[in-house]
Amino acid sequence: MILLMLAASLAVQQPAAPVKPRARDLGVPFDGTQGPLNAITDVTGVTVGQVTIVSGSGKLVVGQGPVRTGVTAILPRGAANGDPVMAGWFTLNGNGEMTGTTWLEESGFLAGPVMITNTHSVGVVRDAVIEWLVHKGFNFDWSLPIVAETWDGALNDINGFHVTKQHAFQALDSARSGPVAEGNIGGGTGMICHQFKGGIGTSSRRFTIEEKTYTLGVLVQCNYGTRRLLRIAGVPVGTEIPDLTPCYAGSDPVPAGENRSRCVAVGSSGPGLSPAADRDLGSIIVVVATDVPLLPHQLQRVARHVSLGIGKMGGLGSNSSGDIYVAFSTANPNAAATTGHPTATFIPNEEITTVFEATVQATEESIVNALVAAETMTGANDVRVYALPHARLRVALLKYNRLVK
Repeated sequence: MILLMLAASLAVQQPAAPVKPRARDLGVPFDGTQGPLNAITDVTGVTVGQVTIVSGSGKLVVGQGPVRTGVTAILPRGAANGDPVMAGWFTLNGNGEMTGTTWLEESGFLAGPVMITNTHSVGVVRDAVIEWLVHKGFNFDWSLPIVAETWDGALNDINGFHVTKQHAFQALDSARSGPVAEGNIGGGTGMICHQFKGGIGTSSRRFTIEEKTYTLGVLVQCNYGTRRLLRIAGVPVGTEIPDLTPCYAGSDPVPAGENRSRCVAVGSSGPGLSPAADRDLGSIIVVVATDVPLLPHQLQRVARHVSLGIGKMGGLGSNSSGDIYVAFSTANPNAAATTGHPTATFIPNEEITTVFEATVQATEESIVNALVAAETMTGANDVRVYALPHARLRVALLKYNRLVK
């Protein structure tokens, strides 16, 4: 109980603004025009809240730690507005979970927030959302919340069930517009991406359709990918930086049968994994928000195009990966009215390719932002996952004439 209280006391809400450099600050080139914040919150009404839970170090003791996990909440219209939004979802590879998608696909509407956490905390977060909605006074007889996950068990005591409903409440109550913190935060705290430290990342795009300017924003929780396939701005960063892969930082012998090596000083000849361990493991959750008026089947098409942005990074949607995406539109308020004859506007399919392009661009940049913001972390059983080294990334970009100076 004391350790659980300690973990709760170390739950940190989302900082007011990110203070770390982002991918563009390092000279990474991207296509498209970003929004003012280059974040999902550039879409008017969208708010994000995050709670990070970090405690303990050393040997894993199930139920005690070390703990490296959290919760991320995305509210399509903010906490005070329960008007459902039109939505669609897609899974490239289904080795993962996103609750509530059966009814979302059937009805075409998303009611309530989108939550992201670790694999074994989906249930408690889902139940917490319903309780939070009840406490907020939303009028409904039943709810099927959208809660998604990626697995953080390499760094976190995932079977210790350290995420509580209070953490979900904190994430929801802290949701704000404005800049979104990235990297080792919220649901992304214990995640690994292309064998570098991963986590939360976001980006946005502004574009014009029929002389009207629209915004599309993306938020990712990236926990997928193998190193050798990692590409950033078309540069084979995975082969340029093949070392600094996950390793053991403790003094105890490396567990028998493990492929991880002993950690060595950064800049020396290691550490590295054996070729057998260089597999595309893990998952990615992607949330797409836009103010473009789109119908549910069009939003499903948008969600499918997330896969192309991940593919540009070197993601495969491998057998063990849960690649699951949801897209929603904040246009057409009151379209979910239960009486009368609700009306809705939408862009023609002939104009939707512009939305597809923005989705691909913002997904790619969100993943890179997650990698750039993440910091080296040592977690359960002294497993260490290194951050993407900024200076070496710039060297790789310069080598291929892709560095923006």
